[in-house]
Amino acid sequence: MKIGFIGLGVMGAPMARHLAKAGHEIVTVLNRSPLPADLAAKVLATASQVAGQSDVVITMLPDTPDVERVLLGPDGVLDGIAPGALVIDMSSISPIATARFAARFREAGAHYLDAPVSGGEVGAKAASLTIMVGGPRQDFERALPLFETLGKNITLIGEANGAGQTCKIANQIIVALNIEAVAEALVFASKAGCDPVQVRTALLGGFAASRVLEVHGERMTTRAFAPGFRIRLHQKDLGLALESARSLGVSLPNTASTQELMNACAAMEGGAEADHSSLVRALEMLSGHTLTNLKGTN
Repeated sequence: MKIGFIGLGVMGAPMARHLAKAGHEIVTVLNRSPLPADLAAKVLATASQVAGQSDVVITMLPDTPDVERVLLGPDGVLDGIAPGALVIDMSSISPIATARFAARFREAGAHYLDAPVSGGEVGAKAASLTIMVGGPRQDFERALPLFETLGKNITLIGEANGAGQTCKIANQIIVALNIEAVAEALVFASKAGCDPVQVRTALLGGFAASRVLEVHGERMTTRAFAPGFRIRLHQKDLGLALESARSLGVSLPNTASTQELMNACAAMEGGAEADHSSLVRALEMLSGHTLTNLKGTN
């Protein structure tokens, strides 16, 4: 199959490699990232040309405006898409915009799925991504062999475009609020005089245990804030959550407060590019205490 893959960044590059290794022919246009040396792909001048030579076009881009420009902008995918071709957006973007993009492609006789992922760079490299899909079942079944090349937990959330993006936003709300809860707990315990390393170890054996406590709790105590998943990207995702919530008339008070803590971290020097576990720095600032200000081991 000829697959147009647009967005060869930290996540996109390993995903495209898996598809190439599975025997698919990859065509691309270089956006912000160079062509990886170990990826066999045909490089074309425009997204329109990529669409014209592809059975399926996959986008993996940072934000809604990036996807809109590549799909609907001048020389974009829509300009070159053939009737019957399938577009799969695997970026994490606005569900509202997703429904609008899908409608434009359906008008052109093409098919559209939104299929954002969870699992980060590790999951992309290991082909173990969680893939949350929105769109017609027949399109999902057509794309399923590709998804199975990229991930392990693959779910059709709903047949309306935007359902996958809504699920991804729910995922990001849960992850963000878990990171905030772990950060609060460790700062509280540390300022009370307890060693946060020992507190984390104890909590991992009880009902408070979670993947966030395991991975990000360790990042907090060891100050390992190299990404990972950048604060600015999680900021973007929580912004999408709050935008969507306003349109639905839903209140997300803890999401809003966590977004403000991320805003504070992003305002620090280098903070926007740090891992989202560095959210703890905002709580440390508010408490006048850091997890390293202890006599215990860190």
